[in-house]
Amino acid sequence: MLLKNAKLYGQEGRWDIDIQGDQIKTINPAANTGEPADANVIDLAGKIVLPPYVEPHIHLDYALTAGTPRWNQSGSVFEGIEIWSERKQVVHETKEDIKKRALIAMKLQMKHGIQHVRTHVDVGDPTLKGLEALLEVKEEMKPWMDLQLVALPQQGLYTHPKGEELLEKALKMGADAVGGIPHYELTREDGVRSVIKAIELANKYEKLVDIHCDEIDDEQSRYLEVLAAESLKSGIGDRVTASHTTAMASYNDAYTYKLFQTLKKAGIHFVALPKANLHLQGRFDHYPKRRGLTRVKELLDEGMNVCFGLDSIMDPWYPLGDGNLMHVVEIGLHACHMTSYNDITTALELITTNGAKTLGMESNYGVKEGNKANLIVINTDSEYEAVRCQSPVLYSIRNGEIIVETKPPETTMNVPVFP
Repeated sequence: MLLKNAKLYGQEGRWDIDIQGDQIKTINPAANTGEPADANVIDLAGKIVLPPYVEPHIHLDYALTAGTPRWNQSGSVFEGIEIWSERKQVVHETKEDIKKRALIAMKLQMKHGIQHVRTHVDVGDPTLKGLEALLEVKEEMKPWMDLQLVALPQQGLYTHPKGEELLEKALKMGADAVGGIPHYELTREDGVRSVIKAIELANKYEKLVDIHCDEIDDEQSRYLEVLAAESLKSGIGDRVTASHTTAMASYNDAYTYKLFQTLKKAGIHFVALPKANLHLQGRFDHYPKRRGLTRVKELLDEGMNVCFGLDSIMDPWYPLGDGNLMHVVEIGLHACHMTSYNDITTALELITTNGAKTLGMESNYGVKEGNKANLIVINTDSEYEAVRCQSPVLYSIRNGEIIVETKPPETTMNVPVFP
């Protein structure tokens, strides 16, 4: 396959990308050789080529469950957890039911150019059927999407009577990462203990770590400092992710300055969830209401790795979501006051290269000679217009094969004053 006249994201000029088998063989300046000669040559006419989108934080086992057994009336994180617990009492799903919902959600993601996904999986059910279902989905989807599984003790590692036992069992079964939710534990001490245990298990089983950390508006919720400190002491910061960290938006600046020094030394990753947390946070505020987002711009300015994720597709925590990360980028830039020209033209890094670093897969990620031929083509020749106009994915190519192709819409305006 030859992709002619491509614009590489963030680069000038036009390029020809020669794909042989499942690899990118060469990338050369575009040669003006006329129209494509056969079906294996696609003239992109300057459309942007970039690596596939990365979804660093989703809950596929929860997908498409909103409204059962009831809707989240307060819109809060805590009511969402309550509803999920209630649902398990009245809806007796099989492993196949969970797989079916997850696959529908992944189809939505694939449509929008996502090829790499990290999903959290609730491991509070003694049967661990949710994890079993997602382990099977991971294998079945491997030709088209990469899936990482985080074992999440959704009810709390120590709040759940068998939380620690089930978490360790999930890691032995094949979960890729240790999860946690320290701000939902019964006490501050249990929350700290859960973070320390997560790092201990990650070292024991050589796993990644991804903690739902300080997803609350309480300025006293400070488990992030514990996670960073333990990661630093263990020397595994590059394998550790702090998701949400919304309490950081409420920290005073003096404490935040001190915290940032530890975060930079630890080298951990951050996932911000703009759509979900704008919906969930600030629910207990009168005016002015907090945005409920971590300090994305400040973290980036200090050289730390931050990426954007969706979090949910129609579940008890978030009633919307269609798998489109471009929507997340647009809303995130607004909410984080990141609408300078440079912020906009580099914004897709938040759902590509930064996400790849978080998932620990950057070594063979990117549109480069010798890499796997995994890439997407979006319907624009401008990084700025890509965000402004929410440019859709025209092609998603995986291992040298087109797995998704979308025809752009055509609009005819029957108004004579327009040329």
